Amino acid sequence: MDNKAVKAILFDLDNTLIETSRAGAVAIEKTSELLKTTLGLDDNTIRTICDKFKQKLLCETFDPAAGRSIDDVRVDHWEESLQETVGSTSTPSLASQCYYLWKHSRLEVLSLSPEIRSLLRQLRSTYKLLLLTNGETQTQRQKVEAVRCEEFFDAIVIGGEHAEQKPYLSIFTLCFNMLEVEAGDCVMVGDSLDTDIQGGFNAGVRATVWISSSGGAVPDGSVQPDYTIPTVLDLPHVLTQLK
Repeated sequence: MDNKAVKAILFDLDNTLIETSRAGAVAIEKTSELLKTTLGLDDNTIRTICDKFKQKLLCETFDPAAGRSIDDVRVDHWEESLQETVGSTSTPSLASQCYYLWKHSRLEVLSLSPEIRSLLRQLRSTYKLLLLTNGETQTQRQKVEAVRCEEFFDAIVIGGEHAEQKPYLSIFTLCFNMLEVEAGDCVMVGDSLDTDIQGGFNAGVRATVWISSSGGAVPDGSVQPDYTIPTVLDLPHVLTQLK
C-alpha cells in the first residue's frame, strides 16, 4: 500500500451489504413447509431435498445463449432434487411451486438496513461508490431492485453481464474506467476471500477489506486482506487509517 488518498470504494453485495445467507435460510424454511404440506414427508427427507437444491445452486453453470432462463434452470434444480430423493411425485408442478416460493421469499426478506443506508449516504458525500457483484444477471438485478440501493452508487456492475467476473482483472479495470479513477485510488470491500479480496489484490487496489461476520481467521494459503472487520458498518474506522 502507498499513501495515495482514497477516492473510490467498490462494494460487494451479497453478505456484505445485504444478508443473502439469512434470506436464503428463511426461503428454504418456507419451501420446506410447502413440501411437508404437499407430500407429507418427514423432516430428514425434506432436509435432503433442500440440501440437494442448495448444492445444485453452488455448482450451477448458466449459459444465456442456450435459450433457457435462469428460472427454468432452477426449477430443474428442484425437480432433480425431488426425483433423486423421493422419485416421481403426484404433483407435476411441485418443482415450479418450490422454486417460485423460494425465489420470492428470499427477495422479500432481503433488505438494505437503515444503518447501512445511512453509511452509504455518508460515504457518498466523500467518495465515489460502485457496486460490483458476481452472479447471473437477472438474479442480481432483482436483488438490487428489491433492496432499492441504486441511489447510493455512481455505478452498478453485475458480473454476469461481462465476459469475466471477480476475481479477474478485466472487470476491475472496467470499474476503474467507469469511475475515472486508478486502482490505487480504490478500496475493495467484500465477504469473499476468493473473489472480492483476491480480485482487489489482483487489480492492485489501495486496500482490501474483508467482511468476516463469523470472526474467523483467514485460512492458511488464502490471500491476506489488508483489513478484517465483522460488519461493513465498521468501514469508517478503516478509512480513517487510510487518510
